Amino acid sequence: MKPSSPATGHPRRSPDGARSGFPRGGPPPPDNAPRFLLIQTAFLGDVVLATALIEKLRAFYPQARIDFLLRKGNEGLLAAHPHLGEVLVWDKQRGKYRDLGRLVGDLRRRRYSHVINLQRFASTGWLTAFSGAREKIGFSKNPFSFLFTRRVPHRIAEGVHEVRRNLDLIDFLTDDAFVGPKLYPSPADFERVRPYQTRPYVCIAPTSVWFTKQFPRSQWVGLINQIPLEYQIYLLGSPPDAGAGEEIGRDAGLKNTERVHNLAGALSLLASAALMRGAVLNYVNDSAPLHLASAVDAPTCAVYCSTVPAFGFGPLAAFSRIVEIQSPLACRPCGLHGRAACPLGHFKCAHEIATGQLTRVLAEAIRAKPDGATN
Repeated sequence: MKPSSPATGHPRRSPDGARSGFPRGGPPPPDNAPRFLLIQTAFLGDVVLATALIEKLRAFYPQARIDFLLRKGNEGLLAAHPHLGEVLVWDKQRGKYRDLGRLVGDLRRRRYSHVINLQRFASTGWLTAFSGAREKIGFSKNPFSFLFTRRVPHRIAEGVHEVRRNLDLIDFLTDDAFVGPKLYPSPADFERVRPYQTRPYVCIAPTSVWFTKQFPRSQWVGLINQIPLEYQIYLLGSPPDAGAGEEIGRDAGLKNTERVHNLAGALSLLASAALMRGAVLNYVNDSAPLHLASAVDAPTCAVYCSTVPAFGFGPLAAFSRIVEIQSPLACRPCGLHGRAACPLGHFKCAHEIATGQLTRVLAEAIRAKPDGATN
């Protein structure tokens, strides 16, 4: 049942409308307050998009405890999150199923009132089903959904964002209003990137796990050579992306030596988000950095190669632009998640994107952010 105010029957918010919550180490919630667990153990971008549920649950249940279960390696995203109690970690690389057994016992001891599973895979479905929670909520496509107390259709339809699909899971607890994802870089994260913010700058996150989601390196170099020389350029990514960053920086040539900086692997996830927030523009693929930008409302130019925004993973920042091939291709999209190689070998969905399409977005972003302000 949705919490209601005695006078209006509308969902109750905190008295001043703020999304207040207990920081970790703060006072415990009252004994009768809901105890929520959100489960999203997939990839980095999936965790970012799931943060919309944290925001909404906190708005409707100011005194609730909200915990989050994710895969090992993604916990840095939610460090010191002001609306979370604990971040639980599932180590999928070492003894995945042994750790799953440990987790289910841990969840049962925590006596959650609501376990909300954002995934459609059997392992987290099993964890949800046997969590001991009063309400076990998840998508009807999950193989263990027959053991859930509430099953929700997973809607794949044009115009339905993944965040909206996830919010469907808690509409019965809140309302059907859209709330975007949100991350909370700390003061230390902002201080970490301050030395890079002495001049106006552009960020580029050039890589992706999937080859067909990744704008070609040579075309990133072409873009860099068209960005006005007064702008610093920061290449972002995880440690495995450092080699790609070095290659792009080298190929950009001598005229860019002093202004192209490879920060792949040098910044934490939240520090990267803090840097993106102050950029004049962030160029990203259809991958996790796109969602980082959305979660800190950073100006975004999202480049789509083999995938399409209609899948529901588009940018959500106030300044968001999408760049993709201008002529239709019969083979596009060739898959929901991208592929290791172009099935037809030509990769036209990327190669036929013109550099001018990207530079026009930068010109628009410069007009929207005068003087290259960094916040």
